[in-house]
Amino acid sequence: MDVKLDRRCVLLGLAASPLAACETLDPAILDSILSGAGGGLGALSAAEVALGLKAALDNGVGSALSNVGALNGFLANDLIRVPLPKALQDVQSFLAPFGADALLVDLQTQLNRGAEKAAPVAKDIFISAVKSLTITDAFDILRGTDTAATEYLQGRTSSSLSQLFAPIMENALNQTGALRLVDDVSSQLSAVPFAPNLGASARTDLIDHGVKYGLSGVFHFIGEEEKAIRANPAKRTSDILRRVFA
Repeated sequence: MDVKLDRRCVLLGLAASPLAACETLDPAILDSILSGAGGGLGALSAAEVALGLKAALDNGVGSALSNVGALNGFLANDLIRVPLPKALQDVQSFLAPFGADALLVDLQTQLNRGAEKAAPVAKDIFISAVKSLTITDAFDILRGTDTAATEYLQGRTSSSLSQLFAPIMENALNQTGALRLVDDVSSQLSAVPFAPNLGASARTDLIDHGVKYGLSGVFHFIGEEEKAIRANPAKRTSDILRRVFA
């Protein structure tokens, strides 16, 4: 193995990348870094780039979960407030003219409370996803859009996060009483002529809906934190962030 290739492998090892072999990363990229001409990246090592992006995502996840996990984190925020599922919105439209939609107003509140309770519990899931960032991913992200890291995280984890988030959301909706409320709504509608029919899947639909909008709210805040780190030097609170995003 020649000297340049050996140094590339050392850098990959330092970055603790899950790549199978050092040749899977474009040698030209590492050559430019080793020579100190990485297209504006200076003398940054591959390890520093990967660690910097992981630090940015860690900050984004921490900030996001802190924001959405607080009381009214979802409910009081117009950008991420969880709406009722479409079927329940139809029910609300039917009942509101009669002043009979109080139960649904309460249900939306409890749905948002469920999202506020569920999001912080998923912290370890997000952290694990951040750790899987490869060096190749890191360079693509660094040269990407101002939310490239967030888009990476969302694209790579949404499916598995949804599966893992669902029981967390179900438990939270149980604790807040949202699932009991949807049962109450279904029961009351059965006695109302011409009222919309929620169907047997009302509980499952509510859980799935909460998962979808809960994760969307978290990723919204991760993206906002990433944009701030890229644009505002004051948000680069560690040496590695200052070096990578200089």
